[in-house]
Amino acid sequence: MNKNILKDELIGTKIHITNAKNKSLIGLSGIVIDETKNALKIQTQTDAKIKTILKNQVTLKIGNMIINGCELAYRSEERIKKK
Repeated sequence: MNKNILKDELIGTKIHITNAKNKSLIGLSGIVIDETKNALKIQTQTDAKIKTILKNQVTLKIGNMIINGCELAYRSEERIKKK
């Protein structure tokens, strides 16, 4: 897996949820509009609603890469600086 995506800003990025503790979230797609330490807010593509997704409870597909949400569970500025 290319770890460079973990150092990028996620706001504006299209994501797709491939696995989640809450099974109703599986298959949800959208654009990240806000990011906190523990959550992503995405605007869904199907109905343009804003959903809050807990990072540590999902597996995301960003581009062609699958990323465990736990790897993103930092503030964006901390994650970008992390080695």
